[in-house]
Amino acid sequence: MPRHPFHILELAKRGAEHRYQELKAELQALEKLLSRLHYGSAVSPAMPGAAGDSTVRGRRGMSEAARKAVSDRMKKYWAAKRKAKK
Repeated sequence: MPRHPFHILELAKRGAEHRYQELKAELQALEKLLSRLHYGSAVSPAMPGAAGDSTVRGRRGMSEAARKAVSDRMKKYWAAKRKAKK
């Protein structure tokens, strides 16, 4: 790796610190704007972290019988597709 004079490295460091401060200020401005957004519209149905929204939603598991039913349906579906292709 080439060696750079100390003053060049110091200037680069100052520039990086300045850019970091600019980005932090921009992030704070964006957070301030986002906090003012109106929640409850079709685009954003509920404010994150609102009361009643404290539970974590996830995918419900299927029972063994439901998995078997899906499996049987798909086997029948793909068998018909293969038969129609011939």
